[in-house]
Amino acid sequence: MNASQDASSPPARPLVCVGALVRGPQGYLIVQTTKWRGTWGVPGGKVEYGETLQEALRREFQEETGLALTHIRAAPVQEAVHPEEFHKDAHMLLFDFLAETSGQQVTPNEEIVQWAWVSLEEALTYPLNSYTRRLVEWTRSAPALQEPA
Repeated sequence: MNASQDASSPPARPLVCVGALVRGPQGYLIVQTTKWRGTWGVPGGKVEYGETLQEALRREFQEETGLALTHIRAAPVQEAVHPEEFHKDAHMLLFDFLAETSGQQVTPNEEIVQWAWVSLEEALTYPLNSYTRRLVEWTRSAPALQEPA
């Protein structure tokens, strides 16, 4: 933080974030978190200095859900500039992924309010944040993406 920036002001640069739509034995995992004003999304978070995107994704997913990821593959990048759905003003570069997990027991951290394992069609019946809705719709549009590489 520089001298002209206090703790309540947004960062001087966009935040680099990762998240994943993850398929497990019971479907795809979606979560309701404290950070998206009651909407549902996918687990994820900020990339730390020196971390690769996949390292950050594995760490964030483990911290938030207790689940390990496999078969990670890239999805479209999204940009969130002043998203009204987010709990504070932000500018984020959202590096999205599709991934797999063999686990089904979610051990949520303090950010997750509730979670559900659902089909892609069921996910669209939840009040998803707009970025997760686009990720789910993109995944639905290409059935080959739904299978591990």
